[in-house]
Parts: sequence; C-alpha cells; structure tokens
Amino acid sequence: MCGINGIFGLEKLDSAELLVSKMNDSLAHRGPDASGIATFQNLIMGHQRLSIIDLNEASNQPMYSEDGKFCMVFNGEIYNYLELKTKLKKQSFQTNSDTEILLQGFIEMGEDVLHELNGMFAFAIWDVEKQKLFVARDRMGIKPFYYYYENENFIFSSELRAILSTGLVPKKLSKKGLHDYLRYQTVHTPNTIVENIQILAQGHCAWISDNNFEIKRYWNPEETKINQDSKEETKEKIHQLFRSSVKRRLVADVPFGAFLSGGIDSSAVVAMMAQESSKVKSFSVTFEEEEFSERKYAELIANKFDTDHQNIELSANELKNQLPDILSSMDHPSGDGPNTYVISQAVKKAGVTMALSGLGGDELFCGYDVFTRLPELDKKKWIMSFPPLFRRWAASGLRGVKRSVAGDKMAELLSLDYWDFPEVYALTRKIYTENKLNDLVSGPLHDNALKNKIKASVGFETKGFALPYLSKVSWSEMQSYMQSVLLRDSDQMSMAHALEIRVPFLDHTLVDYALSIPDHHKYPDYPKQLLVESMGDLLPNEIVHRKKMGFTLPWQHWMKNELKEFCEHHIHSLSKREYFNERSMQSLWKDFLSGNPRVTWSRLWPLICLNHWLETNEIE
Repeated sequence: MCGINGIFGLEKLDSAELLVSKMNDSLAHRGPDASGIATFQNLIMGHQRLSIIDLNEASNQPMYSEDGKFCMVFNGEIYNYLELKTKLKKQSFQTNSDTEILLQGFIEMGEDVLHELNGMFAFAIWDVEKQKLFVARDRMGIKPFYYYYENENFIFSSELRAILSTGLVPKKLSKKGLHDYLRYQTVHTPNTIVENIQILAQGHCAWISDNNFEIKRYWNPEETKINQDSKEETKEKIHQLFRSSVKRRLVADVPFGAFLSGGIDSSAVVAMMAQESSKVKSFSVTFEEEEFSERKYAELIANKFDTDHQNIELSANELKNQLPDILSSMDHPSGDGPNTYVISQAVKKAGVTMALSGLGGDELFCGYDVFTRLPELDKKKWIMSFPPLFRRWAASGLRGVKRSVAGDKMAELLSLDYWDFPEVYALTRKIYTENKLNDLVSGPLHDNALKNKIKASVGFETKGFALPYLSKVSWSEMQSYMQSVLLRDSDQMSMAHALEIRVPFLDHTLVDYALSIPDHHKYPDYPKQLLVESMGDLLPNEIVHRKKMGFTLPWQHWMKNELKEFCEHHIHSLSKREYFNERSMQSLWKDFLSGNPRVTWSRLWPLICLNHWLETNEIE
C-alpha cells in the first residue's frame, strides 16, 4: 500500500520535479518507508512506499524494467503475483515483490495483464520508447486514482489534495459534484467535489500520450450470466471462493490482523483466517458506554477461534475530542468515516501494518433493508396506475401526517412520473428529497448523477439480458454507497495511519459468482442468510441473529451540546457560500435544534464535514 503521483506534459512547467516532490510530501502518511521520484523528458512520477511484501530497498519505487524501457509507480497488492510469475517468459527477477511481477507482466502482455490480476491496485507505467503512459484501477475501485486533464497537463495521484498541492489546478467547487454530495453525502465516480478533478472508474484503464487520452473498460460484471447451480452447490462454491479469497490476502511480510466487530461479516473473515493461519490477531473497538459496545459479540468469536484478541476501549468523549484530527484526515469530504479512523489508529499503534475487514459482505449478500424493501416496492407498481394528480395529492397528505425522513421519501416516491429501478433505488439512498434540495440550493439542480449511473448499468436493456433483481441491487450498492463512501473512507482513514486494509468479500471471483446467483437462492429470510448457510457451523447463532448495531454514537446529543459551536460555525459559513440559500440553511439548523423529526443529525453532519473540508483546502 502506497501513494503514487505524477505529472505528464512538462513543456510549459517550471520546477516540475519540485511539484512532484511536494505531492510526495503530501502523501507521506500513506507511505512512510521510502520516497522516490523518476524524471523523464515529458513526465515525472513520484512514489511513497508502505512496505508490505518484500521489505528490501530493491523493491522501492518508482521501479524500472531491467532494460530501462519502462518505469512504474504502483499502489496496492497483487495477491496472485506468484501465480502470475509462473506465466511469464522472464525467469530471473531482482526482487521478491509483486511490483516487479506486475511490471514484467505488463511488458510481456500489455494491458491484457489486467485480466490476470487478482488484487487491489492503482498504477501508472511509462513506456519510454513510445512516450505513452498507461494507468489502471482495480475492478472494485478499492484503491483510488484521481486525475486532472486540462491545458496539456495530466496530473494524477492517490489523493485529491496532492493534486491541489501543485497549484496547477484551480481550487473551484464543482456545482455538479456539490449537488451529488447534497443528495448522497458523497460524490460518485467519475466526478469529485472539485471542478475538473476526476477519479478513474473501477475496472477501467487509460492510455495517455501527447495528443491522446483514451479510457477503456476492462471488466464488466453486468454481463455476468445467471448460473444454474443448485442451492447446495451454490453454498459450497461460496465457501470455497471466500476461503480462497481470505487465504490470498494473508500473504504479507509484516504483522497483520483483522477488524472484529462481532457482526456476521467480520466474524466470517476471522473464521476463515483461523482455518488458514496458526494464530489470528483480532481487534475490536469497545466503548465504556454499554449501549454502543459490541464487546461481548467480538469476544465470543475471539474465544471460539482462539484469536490473539485486543479490545481497544474508547469513550464517546475520546472520539469526540479526536474529531478535528479525523476531519483533517479526509482527502475528500464525506458524511462518514470516524469509525475507520479510530480502529485504524489503534491497530497501527498495536504494531500491525495490515488488517482484513468485512467490508462488502452487506452489499454482496443482502445485508441491508434495501434488499427486501425494493422487491416489495416492485410488487406495488400498480400504484402508478392512479392518475398523477391523485398521487401528488396523496403525497402532500402523507407529508403532513408522517413528519419524518421516511415519510418525505415515500411522498417523493408517490410523486414520481414512473417507477423504474434506477429511479427508486436512487431515492432510497438520498439524504435530502428534491423538494428540500431546491429549497436549500440557489439556482437549478444538476441531474441526479447516481440515477443516471444506475440507468447506464446493471444490465439494463443490453441485448435483452439483465442481472437477477437482487444482484441489480447488489451491484448498485457497490457502485454507490460502498465505493464512494465505505471504500473511500476506508482508504483515506486507514492510510492516515499508514495501515493497509484488505477486503476479502471484494475478490472479483467471489463478486462475479455472487452476482450470478438467482434470486430464489439468495432472497433472505434474515440478513445475509446465504452467506451464513455457506459458512456451515462456523458462525454461532448468537452472532447470526443478533441485532445489527453498526457504529452508532450520540451525535444528536453532541451536536446540540458539546459540538454545537463547532457545528453552528460550519452551517453558518456554508450558508453564506454562493450556491446556497442562506435563509433555508439557517432554518434547517434551527429545525434540528428544535427537534424537528425531519432534520436528524445524519442530515446535518455531511454539511458540516463539507464546509470543514472546503475551508481547510481553501476551495472557492
């Protein structure tokens, strides 16, 4: 796990090497073990290394091919690099690293090497003779790749702030990105919160040269065919694929462990680790306040699998006091993230450099309410047979009777012109309804970026083929909340402490198979039923049927008391920015303080994080 940087197109730049050095400095937290720069006629690439595999200096980057014709910077891990090594013509290598194998794989196979890779990655390779740059991002978008392409410059990095540090990019708020953020507490790929800075989409690669910038897609799970396996065959296949995924992710030359909350996903990861490793280190964040603590569940799993377990006790007040550091670690604004920051900090202090996480289990195996809610709504499409005027009248009445976020969403649903999957799915993930956004924002709203993204995805109207319904929900979750909130937050918050997080549920072979499973095998009587049954007797009933807690803290109380001054400052500051309706923003804050059920803390906190980020990074 590392940080990568680069600037292509140096003709009009002075001191370009100093700029890349500055970018490296801004990523020092991602890779404190080594720093390097490679300079070419029209390109400079930089790298910050966090050593995980082959700790020797020979594996530092940028890494050159033996003949000097290629040079690479790489962030991530290739889990099957030893398998890939056996397929290469070259027999003699200078290191034992996955970096050198990846570089040689590209030299021999070109961009087709991407189909051979199992891992998480973002990398750039410079072809010295052809003067062309090749860049790529992993299938699931676990590792970030931000870029700016304007005025004959292609600037790329693992972090958005590193690109801003060059001074070559106007620090201007993207109005399209802002509207996306206000709807969903994040900005969806390929856009960001900063105008003209984008992020390479998952499963995509690109070629860049003096007169060309071509993006290609190399992986498309939307074309997955529905499998015909029996229920028993399906469970056996899931078990095998998941165990293989965990096993691949245990290859490391540094101490490693696992996040253990005591939920189904993290417990499944630890259970499989225990099958493959002699002694697993597991870590849980526990709280003095009993209502927030999952300690008893984590300890139940730790005892069952005899892990070397460590409870990291934290008070709610301690977490509150760390908020300035947490917010300052955000590379891109987000309405989430403190939980990952806290556990990553504690695990790193415990001497661990790599940890496995259960992230992705909910999205892959129907762990959220949306997996039951959407099919139920789909059965009620008959409601759309009523005249629009009648439905809008009913929606208006519902808003008056059911004064809540859920009530407002249902009212917006009744007011839609039609119910199709992208429209309804996008609505379920909203923070604010369109009516409320029109009130908060000055000027017209941009189109709903997530709705358009889902419309162009999940097999809609592609040669008459489509994913199973629940797989449509899974893939939509993976492209939205998982990638643009969970994975982004995991990367920025863990790398703030130079900790690598690996996610076994997102092995592309497991994802491909899970998306191919027909609904009648997957539809849950209880959350993640298919995953639980695939684990055999490894998960105790106390874990399977426990109430889902998540990482819930007393934000509502803090924001009205200890954090009131801090929150008030950012709401007032944001309300005075060009794109906002000041009176409506101030009214929103007052409604929150007065206990209006339509304005919960989770609607306000993303706005506070947004303004803090804009102020810290001096965005216009």
